[in-house]
Amino acid sequence: MLTQIKKLTLQILTANNRQRCICYMTSGRHLPPTSTPQRFFSNLKDNLELRSHHCGEVNTDDVGTAVNLYGWVEYKRGNKFFTLRDATGSCQILCNIDVNLPSRESVVAVEGTVQLRPEKDVNLKMATGKVEICCSKLKVLNRCSKLAFTPNVFTGVKEETRMRYRYLDIRSKVMQHNLRLRSSFLLKVRKYLCEEKGFVDVETPTLFRRTPGGAQEFVVPTQRPGMFYSLPQSPQQFKQLLMAGGIDRYMQIARCYRDEGAKPDRQPEFTQLDLELSFCTQQQIMSIIEDMLVQSWPEHLPKLKGPFSRMSHHTAIEKYGVDKPDTRFESTIKDLTGELSHLPLFSCNGKRMDIRGLNIEGGTHRLKSSNIKYIQQTVENLFSAQISVVKIGMDGSWHSPLAKYAENDVKQAVSKKLSASPNDLLFISCEDSWESVCTILGKCRSLAARLSADNGQPLHDDNLFNFLWIENFPLFEKEDNRIVSAHHPFTAPVDEDSHLLTTNPLQVRGQHYDLVLNGSEVGGGSIRIHNASMQRYVLESVLNEDASQLEHLLEALDSGCPPHGGIALGLDRLLSIMCDAPSIRDVIAFPKSHEGLDLMSGAPNNISQEDLDRYNIAIVEKNI
Repeated sequence: MLTQIKKLTLQILTANNRQRCICYMTSGRHLPPTSTPQRFFSNLKDNLELRSHHCGEVNTDDVGTAVNLYGWVEYKRGNKFFTLRDATGSCQILCNIDVNLPSRESVVAVEGTVQLRPEKDVNLKMATGKVEICCSKLKVLNRCSKLAFTPNVFTGVKEETRMRYRYLDIRSKVMQHNLRLRSSFLLKVRKYLCEEKGFVDVETPTLFRRTPGGAQEFVVPTQRPGMFYSLPQSPQQFKQLLMAGGIDRYMQIARCYRDEGAKPDRQPEFTQLDLELSFCTQQQIMSIIEDMLVQSWPEHLPKLKGPFSRMSHHTAIEKYGVDKPDTRFESTIKDLTGELSHLPLFSCNGKRMDIRGLNIEGGTHRLKSSNIKYIQQTVENLFSAQISVVKIGMDGSWHSPLAKYAENDVKQAVSKKLSASPNDLLFISCEDSWESVCTILGKCRSLAARLSADNGQPLHDDNLFNFLWIENFPLFEKEDNRIVSAHHPFTAPVDEDSHLLTTNPLQVRGQHYDLVLNGSEVGGGSIRIHNASMQRYVLESVLNEDASQLEHLLEALDSGCPPHGGIALGLDRLLSIMCDAPSIRDVIAFPKSHEGLDLMSGAPNNISQEDLDRYNIAIVEKNI
């Protein structure tokens, strides 16, 4: 994937197409000309800066105009020409004065006059390519003496290096675009929620106490021996307390913290859009989110239409093998038990097994043999399971070890059930439960989609943004022989299942809903328990949690708290999909590495013995 990034970046740079579009790294999708950085600078004609114009906005209407430009030296050609770059783009400077041009990425001020380029030098691939600035005065404001890498040229630059010198990376056009799009999107979101829907933007505390269940939280020492704060993994309790306080409609762009260790595409601190409403239904919350996204969606992306599709949790697992399916392509799981159960290959000590299959359209061309082996090995490692692979020939014949065990009519029945065509690839597996076999095939499906895209033959259209609501989740699930919340302990049960809380809690459905975009979960919410006695019973009797840690919340629920519900959207994940970024780190200004480290500052780091003593902390070395 890194090789693709390098090639794509070089293609853009060598084509000198820096102003017309921005190359998005994984799929090679390009934004249209309307995506030039100038769209973020439409209202900057003010007196707040020394410059008279921005580099990316000078054009033929400015010919003969004296301008003052400020920016970075981007490229040099001899000692006469260079391009000057700022946040809006670049323009060419013709330097006829006697001066030594400074090194690349030096900060300079240019005074000069806009003039037309000679016809032979016009560059239509550049937004300012018809004009140039005839420089009459050049002042070096800060000379660049050290450059770890050149912004926009990622050839051979590892991500660790980009993060170590993040201030250089932010100068790149991709990062400039991503961060400005983030700002623009959040402005529209706030405007919609607060101005049109009457939400109140409330800041909630960062220093709090531990929340039972959920993710591991960071602890913060205090000068009181043995006493610690916790950094909240979400404002969940606060927003419920605000509903008890009569705020009715709350929103916040909230910072959240989770100490989950090293994970490839997670951040220990992240941002979510947090909402909570009183006297509402699940459908009303979904409708607000749909309308908000439609109205706030960037104009250069394909237009969204609501309402979004809805799917039950059961259907998602049964058809796609995951609770966050990518619905940009079909390839659904089908039940083959009736067609294949008589084969000895799919029986276990005489026990009837659940047999299911999946068809990857054109899979024999999209996937290499090494890809298929990788999928099989991954399934074996994760699930200790085997999958049968069938390649469909041009005449519809089966090419697989399974072929010799199945009669022709069985093969035809399976091919028909899976809508198989020549060059398709079938994955077939069996387990003792439908959930298990669907989970295995769901993994095959997601791997096949990723590997096909890596091979340049994606199963889906990169320009699609398929939002999907998943609902009717189980309220609880079994984990290590104990019952845990499927979402969090504050989710209310579906009304008709409430009576099962005391008799069969694993059969209770929750009023929980997830928002999925292109196979990634970008949001989750629920209608909350607003009855103190039910909340106490769930905590103590079902989950075996210490309810005393939530006494403040239980008291609030018992003080006339209205029915309420809400949702949180993971902004980093959502924006990374909108920007077609390969990682959420590419839409965060100063992210942590996948190991949770700040490579730029070296955090976390040691503190002095004096600070340790102040907070009553002793370091104990462990033998590993």
